[in-house]
Amino acid sequence: MSGNTEPDLRPLPAEAADLLRRAGAPPRLCAHLRAVHDVAVEIVEWVGREVDVDRAAVLFGAATHDIGKVRFPAELSGAGTQHEPAGQELLVALGVEPRLARFAALHGNWQRDGATLDELLVTLADKVWKGRREPGLEEQVAQVIADARGEPVWAVFMRLDDELTRIADGAEARLAFQSRFPTT
Repeated sequence: MSGNTEPDLRPLPAEAADLLRRAGAPPRLCAHLRAVHDVAVEIVEWVGREVDVDRAAVLFGAATHDIGKVRFPAELSGAGTQHEPAGQELLVALGVEPRLARFAALHGNWQRDGATLDELLVTLADKVWKGRREPGLEEQVAQVIADARGEPVWAVFMRLDDELTRIADGAEARLAFQSRFPTT
């Protein structure tokens, strides 16, 4: 951190930043995606020490998951799910491979059967960036890692909980960062 309220966030990947520019994403959305992407980097670094993960896919997904909000701007400051399928469609229209565009459509539906670890990690980053803890999601992530490692889920969950607690501690600064940007 570079101060009490200014997080030292990693920049968005150039490809994601270009897609957001081409889509006409407002500053608040770009700030949100930057914060989620930054948290995803930390999560992927930790999870990558535990199991194999498609780092590039998760980070792309985190950096673009809400791009559909350019079509549904009311969802920038309010609840809604219309941006999810719209985001996938927009990314595909912008030339993104469907395997990467899927994160936009799936990040809000982590409880479905067949959710992959990569998809769960994008959703997890989208929760933890603002300090929100989602026990069911965290348990599902721990279960996938435990199954892959042949470990008891409680042991993995304890390590994951420690990491997410550390990340969530920076939520106030990330929220302050995002709030400085206009929604239009």
